[in-house]
Amino acid sequence: MKCDRRSFLALAGMSSLVGAGQGGKLWAGTSPLKPARLREGNTLALVNPAGATAHRVDIDIVTESMNALGLRVKLGEHVLSRYGYLAGSDEERAADLMAQFADDSVDGILAMRGGWGCARILSRLDFDVIRQNPKLLIGYSDVTALLLAVYAKTGLITFHGPLGLGPWNSFSVDYFKRVLFQGEAVTMSNPKIRGDNLTQVADRVQTIHGGKARGRLLGGNLTVLTAIIGSDFLPSWEGAILFLEDIEEAVYRIDRMLTQLKLAGVLDRISGFVFGKCTRCLPGQSYGSLTLEQVFEDHIAPLRIPAWQGAMIGHVAHKFTVPVGLEAEIDAGEGTIQLLESAVK
Repeated sequence: MKCDRRSFLALAGMSSLVGAGQGGKLWAGTSPLKPARLREGNTLALVNPAGATAHRVDIDIVTESMNALGLRVKLGEHVLSRYGYLAGSDEERAADLMAQFADDSVDGILAMRGGWGCARILSRLDFDVIRQNPKLLIGYSDVTALLLAVYAKTGLITFHGPLGLGPWNSFSVDYFKRVLFQGEAVTMSNPKIRGDNLTQVADRVQTIHGGKARGRLLGGNLTVLTAIIGSDFLPSWEGAILFLEDIEEAVYRIDRMLTQLKLAGVLDRISGFVFGKCTRCLPGQSYGSLTLEQVFEDHIAPLRIPAWQGAMIGHVAHKFTVPVGLEAEIDAGEGTIQLLESAVK
């Protein structure tokens, strides 16, 4: 388990509106529920819904980063708790998250880190309380489970963006502020930095199938997503733009997980596809491994929908803040994601 991902959780691609979770049925509304935008002086609660944070200095670093954004910080009661590799028991982590949604002094919730554990608390959340107290929920990696489940059960737009433990560089902060503070219907595009090279080398866009597509942005970490296909915590994939990323998965595993999404009917329902970064996704020990490009040619190109890879989404230093559940348009030739409206009120 490195960086914040090796997560064995996620959510299922069910288009039914009936769910058996503690929060009741899946959200059946036609318009998304938007949280209030961030403003200077607002309070972000720091929680650890998955892996443990071992060092108090990490809290100091995240607090100072949020203060630099003009935000106050509230610590969840169990942000430094430990139960093996988890940040406290399932009951403690779920209670921490619910306490922040119920606290009127809290304007948003930021996950400190990922790791593994969010799926374990999904059935312990009260989605009625979350729906009645819509707030920003931000994170990525293992937090994918929470982002998708909260949207599926409540209609609340959630945000696949930086974790508390950063990094909070100028690129990531720019998109974070434009989406969450300014409420901009931003167009996300990769940096175009040639450096001392004759052409751009890093962060290139690779078109899998050209064209433009519109739909709700849904997705996150591929391992997290596929691990709980079949649960009642995922929204409908019909007409969605699926965005994915992963870390330290051999290519055959990416192949296997995309096959699972195909067999579960997810890929046949989407209108567009964006793959971010697959950080340190190497061939492994298998003989004659396929490349990632070949895997996408096998699974995504035959769909004949707009699709591209290389987005600044994933376990990378520079990342977009992507609103989960918001309508957007992608241009697979240009490699852009354009929000069609503000993600916040």
